[in-house]
Amino acid sequence: MNFPNDETGQVLSEMQQAGIDLSIEHDVVFFHLFEQKSQAEAMAEHLKQVMPNLSLNIHPDETPNVWDLDCTIKMIPSHQAIIEQETNFEQIAAKFSGYNDGWGIEA
Repeated sequence: MNFPNDETGQVLSEMQQAGIDLSIEHDVVFFHLFEQKSQAEAMAEHLKQVMPNLSLNIHPDETPNVWDLDCTIKMIPSHQAIIEQETNFEQIAAKFSGYNDGWGIEA
């Protein structure tokens, strides 16, 4: 399988080379960072309304005074699906003064 020459394509290629079957559903985690816990909580509450099938986890980041909101969704991790979901989350996170911090697959 060939992937576009970008960061997402590179990660997918490395996953495929590591033996991960990208043609089946996986738990894909999208990471978001916030300066305040209340911002992460507000985005989590919003997502519960619009995407009830998400699994959400708010926790302190390794960086002091930063909060993480991890959003896990079951999906086939195609390049297009990852890019679309990341773009969607990025727009939502911006409304709550947060930003995307990448994604990964739960092993």
